[in-house]
Amino acid sequence: MWAVASSRFVLQSCWNLTNLKSSLSRIQNLSQTACKNTVIVERCWKVPLSKEGKPPRLHPRRHRVYRLVEDTKHKPQDKMELILTQTVPKLGGRGDTVFVKTSLGRNKLLPQGLAVYPSQENKDMFAEEIRQLREGRPEDRVQTRTGQLTVEFLKKTQLEVAMHTSIQYSLTKEIVCRQFLRRLGVVVPTHALALPDEPITGPGEYWCNVTVNGVDTVRVPMSVVPFAEPSQKMLMKKQEKQMQSDTE
Repeated sequence: MWAVASSRFVLQSCWNLTNLKSSLSRIQNLSQTACKNTVIVERCWKVPLSKEGKPPRLHPRRHRVYRLVEDTKHKPQDKMELILTQTVPKLGGRGDTVFVKTSLGRNKLLPQGLAVYPSQENKDMFAEEIRQLREGRPEDRVQTRTGQLTVEFLKKTQLEVAMHTSIQYSLTKEIVCRQFLRRLGVVVPTHALALPDEPITGPGEYWCNVTVNGVDTVRVPMSVVPFAEPSQKMLMKKQEKQMQSDTE
């Protein structure tokens, strides 16, 4: 009778032990998951120097008290540097180097093939591609992303040039280029600007052609008006407002 009871107890204890080991193994697998964050701590009590060739003597409780220095979980994430392989709205065009959030780069740009890592091989490849586009034949050139935005902007604008009527002279490319930069904020080189064949010597409605990157040419309307001082302009605007109020 005792032998049967003892054997049952042994079997039951073995079964409990195996279940305990399996549960512990499952818990151990979950707890061994790699942590992506790092916590930096320092000891509150400094460990005294030890004799040469001997390990330091640690206090059983005092030297196990730590102070939190930095938690990388709450640290601002650095942006990721990538090279775009296609035109991405609000970021850039092919071959542009951009700095984006790590989540955007890893979840969208890299998996969808919109960008690659900025390795030296990729940089050299895109640099050679840009060089061929700039130095190749005009019919083989492709407009860049910034060039496309500039073309779209010029198609919607109109240039106004103030000209002194008291002095007899004609508009030159240098004057018009300065007005492009001052009025519209667009840098236009003189070789990329074309004016009408007839000289412009007085106010009126004219035009000028702007070539962007040697690929696309846009005709921009140009209004030449008499030059007026800022104070005179303000006075004229006030008079116009008064006239409109009187008519209403």
